[in-house]
Amino acid sequence: MQRFHSLLLKTWQAASCHIDIAESTANIFPLLTEELPLRQIIVRRLDLQHSRLHTVANHTVRKTPTRFPATTNLSPEQLNLLIEWGAGKKVVRRDDHEYRSLLRAIAPQTTASATLVGPLWGPTRIEGIIILKLSPEALREPLYTSLADTLLEPFSAALEIDRRLHEIATLREKAEADKRTLLTKLGRKDLNAPIVGADNGLQQVMDRVETICRSDVAVLLLGETGTGKEVVARAIHDRSSRREGPFIRVNCGAIPTELIDSQLFGHERGSFTGAVETHQGWFERAEHGTLFLDEIGELPLAAQVRLLSVLQDGFIERVGGKHLIHVDVRIVAATHRDAPKMVREGLFRQDLWYRIAVFPIPIPPLRERPEDVPALACHFAEKAATRFGLPLVMPSPDDLRTLTAYAWPGNVREMAAVIDRAALLGNGHKLEIAKSLGGNLLPDTKLEVHRELPPPSPSVTPLPANQPTLSLDDVIRQHIENTLRTCRGRIEGPFGAARQLDLNPHTLRSKMRKLRIVWKSFRDTE
Repeated sequence: MQRFHSLLLKTWQAASCHIDIAESTANIFPLLTEELPLRQIIVRRLDLQHSRLHTVANHTVRKTPTRFPATTNLSPEQLNLLIEWGAGKKVVRRDDHEYRSLLRAIAPQTTASATLVGPLWGPTRIEGIIILKLSPEALREPLYTSLADTLLEPFSAALEIDRRLHEIATLREKAEADKRTLLTKLGRKDLNAPIVGADNGLQQVMDRVETICRSDVAVLLLGETGTGKEVVARAIHDRSSRREGPFIRVNCGAIPTELIDSQLFGHERGSFTGAVETHQGWFERAEHGTLFLDEIGELPLAAQVRLLSVLQDGFIERVGGKHLIHVDVRIVAATHRDAPKMVREGLFRQDLWYRIAVFPIPIPPLRERPEDVPALACHFAEKAATRFGLPLVMPSPDDLRTLTAYAWPGNVREMAAVIDRAALLGNGHKLEIAKSLGGNLLPDTKLEVHRELPPPSPSVTPLPANQPTLSLDDVIRQHIENTLRTCRGRIEGPFGAARQLDLNPHTLRSKMRKLRIVWKSFRDTE
């Protein structure tokens, strides 16, 4: 092997100089042909999740590369056999007696040549294979097989570098897509654009944000649904020292109970049925950033215990894991529910409450800050024109008076929907505000009273004066049942209850389970 030391050094240099496996192989191939009777070299990556091999590099001495399958699907038996064979970390002949059927499947013979096959390893498992096709007489020389064994390490390193490159590229593309989606959702061109109402109705909120943003203490945002809690949470993150880190939003009410631990803390491969690979939870993904736990009041008590442990110690343990992982994450939580009441009723742990409510920030509903309505209306009108490709039409003074007088039970989220609907109804000529609101508004002289004392939502049946006041859960139950009755039990789709209530279908189902509402009972209701 002494004569090959220079070759191995050059191979390692070529493997380290390029981050793409195809480029690395292209540069290594001519080096190998100087010392080996090499005709073709092929590198294949193992896609463990989909049980298949992908050809990622193919180089030959011919000007036109010999055809080779781009993908090979593996049966469960073949996949297990491949992992077992790869554990040996040795190059073998394609006609090796013990694994002959497997090797012939993963290294199809396309030329009359001697073929060597070797496993390429990552940090913990087999990541791919290398196929070396030599001249037929080459296998008579054992030295070539020994040399092939030494090539496994540099090619494994090159394949691992390539994997990480593509992983980073995928994450970057996903981050850019998430950013574009977020900007569209928030109706902004830039994440640093000012928050509408920051100088008026939300001034006290933004003052508290400025007070707390440079600290790492937990923040609890309190406010009705649709008041803009996520916008405020992002403002805290963007003004903090963690702004270069990720901002991860988790809707606690939309996670199925049996998946809460896996989603929050991650899981190890094989920890349960379907766990085909190791999965990072939201805490790990938010490392050095901010984790926004929206609707934290929806977490079951068992999950609250585990969350409290993480907040106290700063360590998580993946499902099926055997060691603790330190996480550096800032927590911003939010809820639209009466959290102190939940604590008193035993529905929310008191010790967790003390952990997350270090610095509470109440966000006022839109009806308590009517001075923000004109600016929000203009903001959403611009956003609607861009989204629907319509000419920009701004609300008229009469429109603004109508909008300001309305009670906005759905807050800013409802206003966004109203303006979108008004823009579509107006078809670029005007904003049909009255039609969008339902056409049932009171005369202007009474709208001021309407603003001071907002009536119950039209979807909720008003209670008689002599009937006792319902609890919040009873009101929510009645509201959901009325909507289900109108939608004939349908939950998803354009005519489903989730769309009518402006909720994620998973969130609605979670609330229905909690309130013991059976959707089937409304399926045939007339």
